[in-house]
Amino acid sequence: MGYKLAGFNVIGCNEIDPKMAECYKANHNPKYCFVEPIQTFKDRDDLPEELYELDILDGSPPCSSFSTIGNREKDWGKEKKFREGQADQVLDTLFFDFIELGKKLQPKVIIAENVKGLLLGEAQKYVNDILIAYDAAGYYVDYKLLEALEMGVPQGRQRVFFYAIRKDLYKGNFADLFQTQPCLDMSFKEQPIVFSSIASDENGKELTGKARVLWEQRQDGDTLLSDVCYRVEGKKNYFSSMLQQGSKPLYTIVASSSSPIIHYSKPYILSKSELLSGGTFPIDYRFCGQEPKYLIGMSVPPVMTAQIATRIYEQWLTE
Repeated sequence: MGYKLAGFNVIGCNEIDPKMAECYKANHNPKYCFVEPIQTFKDRDDLPEELYELDILDGSPPCSSFSTIGNREKDWGKEKKFREGQADQVLDTLFFDFIELGKKLQPKVIIAENVKGLLLGEAQKYVNDILIAYDAAGYYVDYKLLEALEMGVPQGRQRVFFYAIRKDLYKGNFADLFQTQPCLDMSFKEQPIVFSSIASDENGKELTGKARVLWEQRQDGDTLLSDVCYRVEGKKNYFSSMLQQGSKPLYTIVASSSSPIIHYSKPYILSKSELLSGGTFPIDYRFCGQEPKYLIGMSVPPVMTAQIATRIYEQWLTE
């Protein structure tokens, strides 16, 4: 969706989850849709010729192995799967499968996205391996941690983006590629959008039970329901339940249903329309039975992608 906003023609996708593929097809009607693991997709010898003529190949390898709220190192090398019944996979190697696909298709540019946790601790060794893999695939590559709030997205969301250009398309000194012209300027400085700008009269689910009792005892300065719980009961429960004030930007929308964002001013979690606005999804997006919060929380905000795609077009592809 972000590439379409930037004026690109998106021709296809590869998706392992049939439910997500169904949702993708319902909203985008792609010319090509391969519902299979990337491990088999990258080894196909019957791919259409059009896939070997791409301007951009974009991918977001599953990132839970590197998430700061996950098990991180404990899960590296283990087979895992998401909740929709996909085949087991070793998630921390999927990035390299994606680069292998890029090596095969040889698009002009390859974009890959991942979580901030990829840059922290022991995970940094993966970054070095990723850079080596891009180089072996025939690409110059750089990466940057980007903040969605600075890119016109009304939500705080930090993501790492790798952007690579095929070596034969750049004739200058590699050291100049990301520092001087024709460098790719990935600095964004838009003013943050506060939550009151997207808040809706529509209410989400109403708080009940203990969560409601704690919410009613909130005080200025409380940002989590656990702040209230600790003050009232001396316990740190509800640590993933966030209290959203209108004067501040929206917290990061996460996929988990156990991590709600709650209005500070009223005892309701965010409504569907607020989730759509915060995630920069259109109001008529078809979720095909999926929870909007789950899909939005798993996605790069379309406007964030559109900003990157526009920079790629203006600074690289037009050259």
